[in-house]
Amino acid sequence: MTNSEKALQMHEQWNGKLETAAKAHVNSREDLAIAYTPGVAEPCKVIAKDPEAAYKYTIKSNTVAVVSDGSAVLGLGNIGALAAMPVMEGKAVLFKEFGGVNAVPVCLDTQDTEEIIKTVVNIAPAFGGINLEDISAPRCFEIEERLKELLDIPVFHDDQHGTAIVVLAGIINALKVTGKKKEDCRVVVNGAGSAGVAITKLLLTYGFEHITMCDINGIISSASPNLNWMQKKMTEVTNLENKTGSLADAMCGADIFVGVSAPGIVTKEMVASMNSDAILFAMANPVPEIMPDLAKEAGARVVGTGRSDFPNQVNNVVAFPGIFKGALEGRATQITEEMKLATANAIASLVSDEELNENNILPEAFDSRVADVVSKAVKELI
Repeated sequence: MTNSEKALQMHEQWNGKLETAAKAHVNSREDLAIAYTPGVAEPCKVIAKDPEAAYKYTIKSNTVAVVSDGSAVLGLGNIGALAAMPVMEGKAVLFKEFGGVNAVPVCLDTQDTEEIIKTVVNIAPAFGGINLEDISAPRCFEIEERLKELLDIPVFHDDQHGTAIVVLAGIINALKVTGKKKEDCRVVVNGAGSAGVAITKLLLTYGFEHITMCDINGIISSASPNLNWMQKKMTEVTNLENKTGSLADAMCGADIFVGVSAPGIVTKEMVASMNSDAILFAMANPVPEIMPDLAKEAGARVVGTGRSDFPNQVNNVVAFPGIFKGALEGRATQITEEMKLATANAIASLVSDEELNENNILPEAFDSRVADVVSKAVKELI
């Protein structure tokens, strides 16, 4: 039986990966009167007078909504709200298993930006945070920005920031392995959607000065046609030399390549044209931009992918559970850029100098230290 066949069989067997578990057990008339009417009126009255008390008396204190419109689901594309449910259920499972955070999948049967924003604002009182998931660019940028302005709870688009944080953590350690300095590195980010934009922004914030973004048409410059509003904005802070050309042109003489794009689009010749001790993160799934063994043969020193069957897996699960754990415990109202940088450094720090090598730059997803270390880094900045 293949993994695909087993996954389908298990999903049928589970009939949903989540269930509601009661903390309050109702075994007597007294239990009923305390958990529900008339006793339940007491916390209701307290919360009505003091909305902050909801964190004391309800699940709001440790529960997030996993919100999607199904418009950009994994490698499946725009499959809609209903078909997105297995992914959102899975995300909720990861929140609980890796961070101890309750999560509820909320799949919205609309792809209208205003409707999504209004709906999330209206359901927000029941949650301590909002995790946006698999919403297509450029709508995802506006939706997140607007919700952050409207809500007093953390809003976090994991496809953007979770990916960016783990990539930065890997690059921090890859720089140690190669001896390169961020100020000197020329970076190419291929893919100008949600993940590519967020990765570029975080690398700039960290101190990388020379970043070129590419899309299907090659190098993105101020003269590039058909850019969306966010991509146009990114031309103000990237490719400052206003170069034009292909992805191959961009990679020639580069130190770092980050791919969040399409399978098989990077050749061994392109890798060989990079500077010595090149760092590659080829994260297209399930087939990366170039297979790690080919990249190594072409001269790359450090290679990471999104796959679990190669070293240096770039996996968001080392970021988002701990981030929300810390944000909820510390009652953060936003997840700031400083928190993202601190999280990346915290994740990178889990690989000791003794363990650090070109095939071990990131902690494993199942490293039990991760969520606590990440949540601590977040809480220290609240």
